[in-house]
Amino acid sequence: MTAKQYLRQAYRLNDLIQSDLEEIEQLKALSTSISSPNLSGMPHSASRPTEAPFAKCIAKIIDLEAIINVEIDRFVDLKKEVRETINTVQSPNERLVLKLRYIEFLKWEVVASKMDLSLKQVHRIHSDALKNIKIPYSDTN
Repeated sequence: MTAKQYLRQAYRLNDLIQSDLEEIEQLKALSTSISSPNLSGMPHSASRPTEAPFAKCIAKIIDLEAIINVEIDRFVDLKKEVRETINTVQSPNERLVLKLRYIEFLKWEVVASKMDLSLKQVHRIHSDALKNIKIPYSDTN
């Protein structure tokens, strides 16, 4: 794993959590929507489910919330590990670029603006920082 791949893990996990949260919102909306009644006049089968239609959605929401809680725990641990790894870099400018990019998830233009540097300077500092960072060996993928 390259230094950049290691540092981007938290960003990707954050995206995954956000996607799961959006899915929960969709399931909640679905569970509160009113289903249309069957007005066909045809008799219903005896094996027709007696469970309310929203019950399956609620069960899925509960399952997904449990998964998200595990992902959030992993995210917090991963961000702590990445922060500790970044703190081992000697140069304050390199540390700041890495923190703004990989801890705060800021875009390059915002990093450059916050540091009062050009985009080219920020990319050069970032490149140097990637060469100087020591990636811990772990099973965090």
